Amino acid sequence: MLTLSALKNSVITPDYDRNRLRTRMVHIGFGAFHRAHQALCADTLARNHGSDWGYCEINLHRGELIHALNAQHGLYSVAEMAGDCLSLRVVGVIKQGIHAAAAEITTALEALCQPEVAIVSITVTEKGYCHYPASGQLNPDHPDIIHDLANPHSPRSLPGILLAAIGLRRQRGLAPFSIMSCDNMPENGRVTRQVVCGLARLQDQALAEWISSKVAFPSTMVDRIVPAMNAESHQMVRQHLGCDDPVAVVCEPFFQWVIEDNFVSGRPCWEKAGAQLVADVLPYEEMKLRMLNGSHSFLAYLGYLAGYEHISDCMTDASLRQATRELMLAEQAPTLKIKGVDLTAYADALLARYQNHALRHRTEQIATDGTQKLPQRWLESIRWHLRQGSDFTLLALGVAGWMRYAGGINEQGEKIALRDPLAAELAQRVASTAQGPARVTALLGLQAVFAEDLPRNPLFVARVTDCYQQLLTLGARQTVQRLIQHRQR
Repeated sequence: MLTLSALKNSVITPDYDRNRLRTRMVHIGFGAFHRAHQALCADTLARNHGSDWGYCEINLHRGELIHALNAQHGLYSVAEMAGDCLSLRVVGVIKQGIHAAAAEITTALEALCQPEVAIVSITVTEKGYCHYPASGQLNPDHPDIIHDLANPHSPRSLPGILLAAIGLRRQRGLAPFSIMSCDNMPENGRVTRQVVCGLARLQDQALAEWISSKVAFPSTMVDRIVPAMNAESHQMVRQHLGCDDPVAVVCEPFFQWVIEDNFVSGRPCWEKAGAQLVADVLPYEEMKLRMLNGSHSFLAYLGYLAGYEHISDCMTDASLRQATRELMLAEQAPTLKIKGVDLTAYADALLARYQNHALRHRTEQIATDGTQKLPQRWLESIRWHLRQGSDFTLLALGVAGWMRYAGGINEQGEKIALRDPLAAELAQRVASTAQGPARVTALLGLQAVFAEDLPRNPLFVARVTDCYQQLLTLGARQTVQRLIQHRQR
């Protein structure tokens, strides 16, 4: 357990009065990314600028993490790693942790109804929004939404919890809060508004109208590579920290946060901690989703199939590295609207970050929840190329790589532990088809992912099918190598 008295002298600790902090923000989704990003930013403001903006943390799942946090009185450590260099810091801005299981849902709702709470931020990954990834609209058939419609006062979904808290605040005459998604979705504020208002319309039309006029849903773009913790990384932190910390997190030094400046009840001065406050986040979101997240997914599926365990391992393969760079610059960059950014320099900087061998970012981790990620990372870009009549071969190869991965068996004939909210439907479609064009057709039939237009486009279907056949015949390494050789002729 982390205690300040047990730490080594090299560890940076909170040097501000934690008793001055007020619970002005509630965060839903106390995962590794939040611990290394938004909470760290709040800690910087408290440390360097006297900010009193403290956090209450709510987890919808993983109660053990919240219990460990509370046992450490809200303290945890962040290790920034680059190569052989490591910097350790203890974050102290968390006032309370709550596991929003059935027994604690009332506690979670009361925390959201604290009068001083001005912002509710979110990192629950794409699948936590109970939406259709292709459209961003609420999925009323989601099991958690069905539950929440029947039990509005004991919700278990993100939209249900937010809606219940908003309703209580309205009844009590409390000021509305702003709801700020920090998940990797284009226009994540718009998506959050759609799922909350969509659920409200099914429950209480008057409340839905109140939300539309009173509650702000700012969009954000976040960027920092934060791999999942494992036994090896916990041991490394323990060695440098001087004690155990089950809530520890490791990350790269790079940090970026772009925020739409649209808040109804105030906000911290995030710009003093390096964030960018802008009027329109979408160009930044699309750049990051397509170039960083899109290339990450490309490496995750093709790198995993090629036998590479970590993203840094993928960077040792010259063909895969070149394919990733061309994906970013030749097929993703032309689709972007952002101005004043050197996209070639951005792509090269991303490749340099991917080489950070200290992070051990597993391809298998990035490959999770593919059905939620494909639309914004690849499919919108493919639609752009189809309209323009331009080449999208690498994007199609990415889709084919996902299909090969979703088949559940790797190139060595070993089972893949597929983690996806649509895993059951994927398994059913895979089981009912043989490898080849029929498998492609079956997976393209996932309307929640591919909508109706792409499966009806002959060029898209043919390109993905051809790439899929190459992966079956040649394997991932040789397919990528052959494609790069062909493009260099």
